[in-house]
Amino acid sequence: DHVVFTSCSTEHSHSALSCKMAAEFDAFLSSDQSWFCHLDDDNYLNPEALLKLLSSYSAMKDVYLGKPSLNRPIRASETLSNNQTKSVRFWFATGGAGFCISRKLARKMMPWASGKNFLSTSELIRLPDDCTIGYIIECKVGGQLLPNRLFHSHLENLQLIPTSDLMQQVTLSYGVFENKLNVIKLSGPFSPQEDPSRFRSLHCHLYPDTPWCLQAVGW
Repeated sequence: DHVVFTSCSTEHSHSALSCKMAAEFDAFLSSDQSWFCHLDDDNYLNPEALLKLLSSYSAMKDVYLGKPSLNRPIRASETLSNNQTKSVRFWFATGGAGFCISRKLARKMMPWASGKNFLSTSELIRLPDDCTIGYIIECKVGGQLLPNRLFHSHLENLQLIPTSDLMQQVTLSYGVFENKLNVIKLSGPFSPQEDPSRFRSLHCHLYPDTPWCLQAVGW
C-alpha cells in the first residue's frame, strides 16, 4: 500500500518526469502527512537525520528545503497567454539531492502543481520537474528556497564530505563527476567492488545490527 502505480511513461523525458512528480504531489495531498519529500531513486536517505531536520521547522509555515546545484538563480523564458515570453529567474532545489515542502506551502501550489496542471506549468518554462517546483514556489506562490547543506547530489564532489560527518547527512548520492566515479569516502565493511555506491557500507555504519551487515566479512 506504499506504492502508487501511475500511467506515466518510463522514459527519462521532460513530460514523463513531470507526470511522475505530479503523481507524487497528488499522493501527498490526498494523505494526512505534514511534509512532501522527493528523492531520486539513486539517493540514500537517512530517515533519522531527515526527521531531525524537519522537526526544526513548522509544516504550518511555508517551507521549501533542499540544495541548489547552481550558485545563482536559474533564468528561464515564461510563455505568456498571448504567445509572448518574459524572462524569469528563481532558485530551485535539485531533485538529485532531494527536497522537502511543507503542507501549507504545497496547498498554495495546487493551482499549478496538482493533476495535469504540473505538466502545463512545466511546459511554460520548458525546464525539468525540479526546476518547475522552484518556479511555482518562487514565481507563482511567492515563497523561497531555504538552502540546506545536508542534502547531496552527484553534481557535487562527494569526496569532500568529511567521513565524520556522513552519519548526519539527510541524503547522499553517487555517480560520475568530472569524468571520475563520484562516491562518498567511507571504509568497509564491503569492498568498492561489492558496494560501488558505498551505500551498503554506510547503512551498516548507521545500522550495524542489520542481518546482512553482521554477515559481512570482518565486520
